[in-house]
Amino acid sequence: MSRFVYVIILCMPFIIYFLWMVGHIERNTCEYNEQDRYNFARLMISIMKHNGRIKTNAYGIENLPEDGGYIMYANHQGKYDCLGIISVHDAPCTVMMDAKRSQMILANQFVTLLKGCRLDKTSMKAQMNCILHVIDEVKSGRKYIIFPEGGYANNQNKVQDFLPGSFKCALKAQSPIVPVALIDSYKPFGINSLKKVTTQVHFLEPIYYDNYKDMTTQEISQIVRYRIMETIA
Repeated sequence: MSRFVYVIILCMPFIIYFLWMVGHIERNTCEYNEQDRYNFARLMISIMKHNGRIKTNAYGIENLPEDGGYIMYANHQGKYDCLGIISVHDAPCTVMMDAKRSQMILANQFVTLLKGCRLDKTSMKAQMNCILHVIDEVKSGRKYIIFPEGGYANNQNKVQDFLPGSFKCALKAQSPIVPVALIDSYKPFGINSLKKVTTQVHFLEPIYYDNYKDMTTQEISQIVRYRIMETIA
């Protein structure tokens, strides 16, 4: 937590610029395409990583499908998870995020910048609309990050049970599923230290629709969870 506060204070001029720039982009949305938005998001993440003494190593980048949309399902460890994945994922991607958490300062602007989907867990209708939105976008070629554990309290490098329903997005979109194993991703903002920290992002071999189309979402979730657990172990 001390690093989080430290980064906020050290990056305050950049944060003010980030907040202003996101507002500017939204007011002039026709002037900025998805790549422009993504490049700006990664620039801010890079500044935050540098000032926070955070390094992220990527493995398995060659496993990422070259064409079309896909969904990355990752274990959840903390506030840095999404930032870590995006920092090493060159193609524009976005995230499905809990609507309540997404309203926090910076997170709100970040999700807006990447045109992510906010999942309102208090409304079944809103949840369905979000899922349908993600399905349509993945079909059109967008790439999403989803955390099927739902939360990250004290997870650290232990993988909790996955919510099978989160895999409906991939099943309905008939898209590749890319399991993502995060290691030590809780450390940047989850431990009380300012020492240099290194996290790992492992992009595992994708699971294509033909290989899971006859499975239930429960079966799919178990396979993805096992692969992530095996990589962490």
